[in-house]
Amino acid sequence: MALTGSHGPAVEFCFVLIPRFNMLALTAVLEPLRVANYLSGRRLYGWQFLAPDGGAVTASNGMRLEARPLPRGPIRAHTVFVCGSWDCEHYDNGKLFSWLRRLDRAGVRLGTMDIASYVLARAGLLAGHRVAVLWYCIRAFREAHPDVVAEACLFADDGARITIAGGTAGLDAMIADVRARHGERLAHEVADHILHHPLRGPDDGQRSGRGGRRRIAHPAVRSAVALMEDRLEDPLTIPVIADRVGVSQRKLERLFEKHAGQPPVAHYRMLRLQHARVLLTNTNLPVREISVACGYSSLSHFAKAFARQFGKRPGESRIAWPDTEPAPVWLGLAEGVRE
Repeated sequence: MALTGSHGPAVEFCFVLIPRFNMLALTAVLEPLRVANYLSGRRLYGWQFLAPDGGAVTASNGMRLEARPLPRGPIRAHTVFVCGSWDCEHYDNGKLFSWLRRLDRAGVRLGTMDIASYVLARAGLLAGHRVAVLWYCIRAFREAHPDVVAEACLFADDGARITIAGGTAGLDAMIADVRARHGERLAHEVADHILHHPLRGPDDGQRSGRGGRRRIAHPAVRSAVALMEDRLEDPLTIPVIADRVGVSQRKLERLFEKHAGQPPVAHYRMLRLQHARVLLTNTNLPVREISVACGYSSLSHFAKAFARQFGKRPGESRIAWPDTEPAPVWLGLAEGVRE
């Protein structure tokens, strides 16, 4: 039985765990709720873990959580989150899909974190909704689900759906929930308690690491990377990029070596091949179409470049995390091949 106080009954959340779910994304959602309870001295929030068949579910980091089976009858929950990550783009579970559709008809708010939005989309439950999608998946997600409004925001909440991009975005999403239900003071106290400042809004950008543009110190390199990211299918030459950002090709190459750690041609190639890998794992597009979408007119040239970069040919890379591999590998921009 839920404890009540001046704020009424506790808000109940259910977390449906998909194998290889992201533990950080789940913890980022849970901790602000736990701390809100702790600081208020009341059970403002409650939660439980579910799985299609119940039992222990293993996260991508190897940790396991015990979960109850999906209930057959009505569920007492304000929001049901689907928690998944690796290979959610191919996850197909008719029992879970039917259960989620039943909840939707009953008016239960549905949510996702990390790339579990693929699960709701495959269940036909995201059409027309604005959805937060991880930045490196967004082009592939739009290709696979053109009826969904996919955006590279931290989180999106339209009342019926709440989607969280993953990582630490759950901290901001749940602190926003605390603020909306229990006021600014408690929200900021929760943020202080978990050392999370500054607070971010739903539409703040996702990228701020070295691989992203924000942290690259030189404006010419930031502008060049933006041009590269906007022209993956029809790549610009490095001289043209240098001209457009207002520096010589030689200077641009020196700036990339200093600020990105690799030549511009290697950085550009890695962006295109990373996009290819996302399209391979997140869509059913033929390899030839993916080759063209990443700026390679020759399929054999694309296959050789891909194999050299990732150690596998494109056709062997349609599953992001094969069952035969103990852990996934997703090379970042710092691993660009030098020529």
